[in-house]
Amino acid sequence: MSSGQLGPEWLPGPDGIPFRRGARILLLDPADRLLLVRGHDIDDPARSWWFTVGGGIDPGETAREAAVRELREETGVVLAPTDLHGPVARRSATFHFLRQRVRQDEEFFFARTDRPQELTTTGWTDIERQFMDEARWWPLEELTHTEATVYPASLAIIVGKLRHGWNGTLLGITE
Repeated sequence: MSSGQLGPEWLPGPDGIPFRRGARILLLDPADRLLLVRGHDIDDPARSWWFTVGGGIDPGETAREAAVRELREETGVVLAPTDLHGPVARRSATFHFLRQRVRQDEEFFFARTDRPQELTTTGWTDIERQFMDEARWWPLEELTHTEATVYPASLAIIVGKLRHGWNGTLLGITE
């Protein structure tokens, strides 16, 4: 696959690796369950992992706007940009996507919902349907002890620091 198949937001970085900016959301419900999505490797569907809701930032869109748009598209959950705290964390992630190595600089936002909404996948794009499998609410205790692959790997620690509120400190995620 070529970078053109990734979408127009993916541009070659200085190292030639397709690059984009992304926005992600750490959303907790009243029971301290974190909303995550499970995806799989296109070449090896048995290899799967859980990750935070989010994706690329469209032209003219702020990271905050992208985070709530992605939340709505990927799960059906609706929040306003003003419901988000942060960015609470940043990371630069290099990973394989659509059979190629890519890099995404991500801003993470934190929010709570006072009632978990029913999750839906009707907003998934054709590309998302190729590698995404489900969305679900994860109890933090379960997330802390799971043997499933979760990205970022330090997610349970990060959310544990945020669950009682954000203190304004920007967290750097290195993995």
